[in-house]
Amino acid sequence: MRERESAAAEIAERRGATLIPPFDHPDVIAGQGTIGLEILADLPDVDLVLVPISGGGLISGIATAVKALRPDARVIGVEPELSADALASLAAGELVHWSAERRARTLAEGLQSELSELTFAHLRKLVDDIVTVTEEEMLAAIGTLARRSRIVAEPSGAVTTAAYLNRTAELPAGRTVAIVSGGNVDPALLAKLLG
Repeated sequence: MRERESAAAEIAERRGATLIPPFDHPDVIAGQGTIGLEILADLPDVDLVLVPISGGGLISGIATAVKALRPDARVIGVEPELSADALASLAAGELVHWSAERRARTLAEGLQSELSELTFAHLRKLVDDIVTVTEEEMLAAIGTLARRSRIVAEPSGAVTTAAYLNRTAELPAGRTVAIVSGGNVDPALLAKLLG
């Protein structure tokens, strides 16, 4: 991950380009916050928002918006058990670094980044909890989303649905929004899950 970031910075410098980080910047987090505003516009009395966690920009922005306008709503992050460094960090009260190899064990490729100092600060301040889901639960959620809602989701996007379907004892009751954040699923995997 760090090699990729270094290479991108080198290319940007060489070409005179501006490097826009995918999550580790206040403007990116603010942009992600518009999702929270949309949630509250559509469901002003939302009780729970489930958000996938990777680098932390998406949940940082959504949590900032939701907590500013509906402080009693709960914002809970969801990540794969095999890439649960955000949960480990929140539990430790400091950033816990997992190796790229350890985070890459999950099928949820979009959730393999690690938190930054900036996004971790948002999580500590605004996120109520983090739950994890198994690989099997993510895969089952992909099939459920496709069959019941006609939504194509990749494993990274299906984690919140997996949590909603499998972690009811850990989640508060009430009006719930589960962010489905990606549809880049391998067609062969989708066919297998629907077969």
